[in-house]
Amino acid sequence: MRVAGLFSWGLLVAVGVAALALQAQPGGRTLAFSLAVGAVLGVVLQRSRFCFYCHARDWFADGNPRGLLALVLALAVGTVGYTVVLGSWVPVPTAGQLPADMHIGPVSMALVAAGLAFGAGMVVSGSCISAHWYRLAEGSPVAPFALIGSAGGFILGFRTWNPLYSASVADAPVVWLPAHLGYGGALALQLGVLAAIAAWLWRGFAREAPGAAAAPPGVPGLREAWRRLWVGRWPYWAGGLAVGIIGAFVIVRMRPLGVTATLGSAARSLAQGQGWIPDRLDGLDSLAGCATALQATWLTPNAVLIGGLVAGAFIAALASRQFAPRWPTGRDAVRGLGGSVLLGWGAMTGLGCTVGTLLSGGMAGALSGWVFGAAVFVAVWGGVRAQAWRARRAAR
Repeated sequence: MRVAGLFSWGLLVAVGVAALALQAQPGGRTLAFSLAVGAVLGVVLQRSRFCFYCHARDWFADGNPRGLLALVLALAVGTVGYTVVLGSWVPVPTAGQLPADMHIGPVSMALVAAGLAFGAGMVVSGSCISAHWYRLAEGSPVAPFALIGSAGGFILGFRTWNPLYSASVADAPVVWLPAHLGYGGALALQLGVLAAIAAWLWRGFAREAPGAAAAPPGVPGLREAWRRLWVGRWPYWAGGLAVGIIGAFVIVRMRPLGVTATLGSAARSLAQGQGWIPDRLDGLDSLAGCATALQATWLTPNAVLIGGLVAGAFIAALASRQFAPRWPTGRDAVRGLGGSVLLGWGAMTGLGCTVGTLLSGGMAGALSGWVFGAAVFVAVWGGVRAQAWRARRAAR
């Protein structure tokens, strides 16, 4: 056990050395920043078990509101942060003007279909794409198949993109709430909706036994506080708060958070090289979101961020004794590949996943983020209900 702790410290030093080395590359400061942010995000996701599907399932199946309240907290904190930053970049938001690089996409039936597919994919594969990245670092037997299957889903999405674009996306409205309500109005509306959701979720605490979740009294000493960082899991709210801060902080130096751009670009490069997808993808590269454009180099901020996320999660998993690799079974492979094809298709068609479209888009005031999120959670609700029905039927 002591060896694992020392190894995790060694890896942490290696990440720091890699960040210094990246500064010698073109755009080196942004690359080093991406690696550092990715590593911190990986630690946060792993230690808090931050997962859109798991949090939603806990509420739909068991009435546990803590996970979804953490998501609400992340969105609220990030929305305030985005408002402050974007307010300095675009002092007077006007219709037809969008802040550069923000994940503000068209609202269409294709977006709704993408959210439903992504939600169904989460139910089948057991996680969203961001959670599969950090579970890969924990030795999950499903995650490798899920990420490979997601790439396949992206290729399927590229193949269906042109007819979907003509039928639904080309003329769809792109709604940035501050352009219509002003920053104050958009902030008030979004925080009001989040507050209403939080109040509704809070009812779940009434179902718990009195004192079941009571925290130990008193302020822990430094030694105990350090131990709690690496034992068990962080409180839900800590994960939500940290993700919200990171999501808002990251746009100061790089594009909004997203975990699918590099995966999508790799899938597009492979498929285009093999002639599996059309050479021209109508309008795709002009739309905001997790960009899947072909890259001249793979040393991009998003690729480095993903590398940092996996490294950070691996360090956290080792330090907390949660690195537990297992040889995959056939069921793991089928589950990962089957569900993640839907994840990939949904992420490609929705121009991002629960991080890029829901989290980053929602924080920026994009209506597309809220619509995608609503579709995702409807699909998860239906999937959890279906799983419960199958369980009851099998028990008879």
